[in-house]
Amino acid sequence: MHGITVGYVIRRVGIFFLTVWIAASIIFVIPRMAPGDPVSAMVARISQQAGSVEGSDQIIAAWRQRFGLDDPWPMQYLRYLRGVATFDFGPSMANFPTNVNDMIARALPWTLGLLVVALAITFLLGNLLGALLAWRSTPRLVRALIPVSMIFTSIPPLLAAILLLYLFAIILKWLPLQGSYGRGMQPELTWEFVRSVLEHGMLPALSIVLVTFGYWALGMRGMMVTIEGEDYMVLARAKGLKPFYLLYRYMIRNAILPQVTALALSLGSIVGGQVLVEVVFQYRGMGQLIFSSIRNQDLAAIQGTSFIIIVTTALAVLVLDLIYPLIDPRISYERR
Repeated sequence: MHGITVGYVIRRVGIFFLTVWIAASIIFVIPRMAPGDPVSAMVARISQQAGSVEGSDQIIAAWRQRFGLDDPWPMQYLRYLRGVATFDFGPSMANFPTNVNDMIARALPWTLGLLVVALAITFLLGNLLGALLAWRSTPRLVRALIPVSMIFTSIPPLLAAILLLYLFAIILKWLPLQGSYGRGMQPELTWEFVRSVLEHGMLPALSIVLVTFGYWALGMRGMMVTIEGEDYMVLARAKGLKPFYLLYRYMIRNAILPQVTALALSLGSIVGGQVLVEVVFQYRGMGQLIFSSIRNQDLAAIQGTSFIIIVTTALAVLVLDLIYPLIDPRISYERR
């Protein structure tokens, strides 16, 4: 690939694995530093539902041995690293004998679908509005309306989700209140199911788009203003090139690379915001699974879900970093 050397790819892949290992280690340590015992909490929940549990001490001891919680931390850590390296997260403590891998397999497609759609809309819409805001040929009315549309940028995704939920689901009743699809429906490739999925995903996606596209618009506007005064822009206008051709070919193409860099750096915060949005709408994705796992002190599920999100985010950053030379041929990692 032009502009990319084998040495650079090896270094970036090495950084990728180092990042994943450090993050995985943090995931292992933090839940175990929290007060309380996950097995005792599980037995306490059973006691609340059933009234009482006979031989609870023996049950707690047996389950602690079953999940290896009595083993020394180094042994638990090595067993944990072996599991995450093979993507085998073991059984869930709160939903035994259900395997964490099965829980992730059911939740991950919903999160990826919502994230990809929301991120694509946010990135494209924000950069387009930012370009129009700085373009000289943009109508005045459009320039006046674009800043007004950014009022939601100053609020967190959680509050935007609550506001949209109250407005469109409770007051207007235009969209569903919660869930990923209608109750009683089975996942299948039919128009009714697809329409239900789209209706249930509109508010979560809109909650992410409204609070993030303004950052892309402002960043794109700043880059466009800088490019506006470049010598090649003066020469292009002197040649009599059409304004729209100047906008696309000269301005947007040169201003988009820093935005791609910002996209890679902001993926973590976008994923974090989506987790909260999924909890508000009870969307059946990784965010909802992480929330229920933390609430139930399910160590295996917390570690598995967090590790998958970290790997996905780090992998996206790696891919974006490697495709820079394809976006801008001036970028090269080859030594001169």
